Amino acid sequence: MSTPKPAVLALEDGSVFRGRAFGADATVSGECVFNTSMTGYQEILTDPSYFGQIVTMTAVQIGNYGVNDEDTEASAPKCSGFVVRELSPVVSNWRSTRSLGDYLAKYGLPGISEVDTRALTKKLRVDGAMKCCLSTLPISEAEAVRRARSWQDMAGSDYVKDVTTKEPFLWRADDAANHNRPYLPVGTTMNAPGVPARKFRVAAFDYGAKYSIYRKLVHHGFEVQVFPATASAEQVREHRPNAVFLSNGPGDPAALPYIHRTVTNLLPDFPMFGICLGHQMLTHALGGTTFKLKFGHRGGNQPVKNLETGRVSITAQNHGFATDPKSLEARGARITEINLNDQTVEGLRHNTLPVFSVQYHPEAAPGPNDADPLFVDFYRMVEARQAGKI
Repeated sequence: MSTPKPAVLALEDGSVFRGRAFGADATVSGECVFNTSMTGYQEILTDPSYFGQIVTMTAVQIGNYGVNDEDTEASAPKCSGFVVRELSPVVSNWRSTRSLGDYLAKYGLPGISEVDTRALTKKLRVDGAMKCCLSTLPISEAEAVRRARSWQDMAGSDYVKDVTTKEPFLWRADDAANHNRPYLPVGTTMNAPGVPARKFRVAAFDYGAKYSIYRKLVHHGFEVQVFPATASAEQVREHRPNAVFLSNGPGDPAALPYIHRTVTNLLPDFPMFGICLGHQMLTHALGGTTFKLKFGHRGGNQPVKNLETGRVSITAQNHGFATDPKSLEARGARITEINLNDQTVEGLRHNTLPVFSVQYHPEAAPGPNDADPLFVDFYRMVEARQAGKI
């Protein structure tokens, strides 16, 4: 039996955590964050919103069901590194095609196990998300701390340009490629009850979109034409869509003025739905502002209250920035949902235009279907606009 290789995780405040290496032999820097989900590590690894971040899982054991070819949210992992308490020595699931360690190694990502993730998470909760360095190579603690401190801040960073599609494309639900499979319950077809027969064209801006979002849009009656984040309002109008969708993505929402301008330009003409970074893009397009949260919301157990209905949903979230509610006053929009843990803004709706957004991820479905009606609401909004009712 081979001797486990050492690994190190260093934070910008000088804290150092030693552990065992897995995945690739590499040294990376990024923002150290934590996720409280009990499952879904493959979806987390491949969520483009984690670009530039080193993710700590708070669940004790990770990797027990391996990795498969169907649950990815992007073509490859998008985070920079992975931190766990215990890497499962056994991989057992009929859908698994490889172990978590082999998966990270394939894509050049380092991981560290045997870390006191409870202590690390408590530190991040008290002191806030920090710059860090993770290395599975033989470097000194001093060098790891130096690299952590020299990494660029998340605030002010445009990472959307690193994860957005380079060219427009049509998301084909009937494509044989794995990532284009339709989002449908097992045993149903595209013509099953509940799947709208009429399709509306939606122009979906890819700021780092998860595949599950496109699948949900297809399932709820949309033909999805995907556009790069840099696409202009004129390019979108040439496609003659019935609606516009704004996706999730990484980085600082305030650092994307080119997106703010495009969304502002499109606002008066199309029904619009935004998720996560898309919600923040709508905030800025309306003239509002965003701010960086201390340690963010990342996990599948975030309670959100709808202020219009009183209904509480359990949501999945992944964001480090939030909308400033005061900045939306007199901007023509109202706050529709709040986070019950810290009262931050989780949703907004325009008072006169068919436009709304949420900060959480309704496609992730931890409820499991608490937030699914949002896609139905979007379809009905577009349907009403086409009928001349709004």
